[in-house]
Amino acid sequence: MNKIAKFFRFRELNTDFKTEIIAGVTTFATLAYIMIVIPQILSTVGIPADVALVSTVCMTFIGCMLMGFVANRPFAVAPLLAENVFLVYTIVPMFGENQWQAAFGAVFVSAVILFLLTIFNVRIWLVNSIPSCIKYAFTAGLGFYLAGIGLKGINGLGIIKVTNDSLSIGNFTDIHTLLTITGVVILLILSARGVKISMLAGIVIITLLALAFGITTVPENIMSFPPSLSPVFLKADVTSVLNIKAIPVIFIILVLMFVDTMGTLIGVSSKSGLLNKKGNLPGIKRPMLCDSASTLIGSSICAITSGVYLESTSGIVAGGKSGLTVVVTGILFLSGLFFAPLFQMIPLEACHAVLIMIGIMMLSVIKFINFDDMTESIPAVITIFLMAFSLNIGVAVASGFILYPVLKICTGKKHELNIPVWILFVASCIFFALYKY
Repeated sequence: MNKIAKFFRFRELNTDFKTEIIAGVTTFATLAYIMIVIPQILSTVGIPADVALVSTVCMTFIGCMLMGFVANRPFAVAPLLAENVFLVYTIVPMFGENQWQAAFGAVFVSAVILFLLTIFNVRIWLVNSIPSCIKYAFTAGLGFYLAGIGLKGINGLGIIKVTNDSLSIGNFTDIHTLLTITGVVILLILSARGVKISMLAGIVIITLLALAFGITTVPENIMSFPPSLSPVFLKADVTSVLNIKAIPVIFIILVLMFVDTMGTLIGVSSKSGLLNKKGNLPGIKRPMLCDSASTLIGSSICAITSGVYLESTSGIVAGGKSGLTVVVTGILFLSGLFFAPLFQMIPLEACHAVLIMIGIMMLSVIKFINFDDMTESIPAVITIFLMAFSLNIGVAVASGFILYPVLKICTGKKHELNIPVWILFVASCIFFALYKY
């Protein structure tokens, strides 16, 4: 016990073993839903759901161990939900139906670049220099993106129906649509009441309702040995993306990795009271090395970008201050490998409700955008609009990086620009030049 306390610096951080254990369990309880949602999403492109579950769990375990032992921070690292949705609905179709091997090849190349940017401190330099309005716009835009997927439904039986490229209200007499609506209402009520495990509790309630109406069935065996990772292990097709045509795709993934992990890390650090007066996180390199290393490892076993989850704040509120918090979380996730049949009975309607709820939560950052300064608000709003209505995160991000300096120049505010902003401006122009329209 004394060695553990010394390693995780309990005295310095003013914490203890019991508090860290409770915090780790709390974080697990609020984050466990990804074991249900992510495999369901990946299964739509041909990856077996049980194998996707193993991949998700392994990457969460690795990410949490890295964050706990290397960075000693209570930040849970796992495959990011937004990136999984983006990969399935945007990146995979770029390569062809169910061509997830090529998509993960692009992820691997992007992960290598991100890791090198982190090692050489370029990533930290850029993070600390990107205008705050752009950071908030990316987070809010992703919220609209996720909510849109949830509203339309992975199986086409959503609250919103897409017909001949037009949107209309779905069939509210359909049991699947009604279950999604009920699920959203349940999640909203649980969250409004401050239930820490609202996501997990909501999924359980929705599943029970699905069982009652015969939408899903109880598996014969609740426990099983985890399946082999061989269908996905080292199956990323890197050779198919080592060409100039793949540059826009790699750029999109890289920017998404960069922005999403940055925004969440800063957001969780803010809620933890770890940011300095300038709004930066001291010692940010170690947490960034952990999430980029986790992504690099994960891309070899077909797990999309790993990053810090906002749900980490639940463990922090419960008192977690050291890396032991997420070490406990990672160990608990590993136990989920033996309950794959139980997770596979979760209906898609639960996934739809969770995506909508996550989207709503991510929209809260809009209040931090300065709408009194149009050189700040216009790039932010255009970025959000493009992400919400075009469902093209790469185009939205690149547009924001271009509009911001252009408006500053045209309004005589050139002095507010810095070198990183111009670097991102040039990179975005190259993106549009090479993009496959």
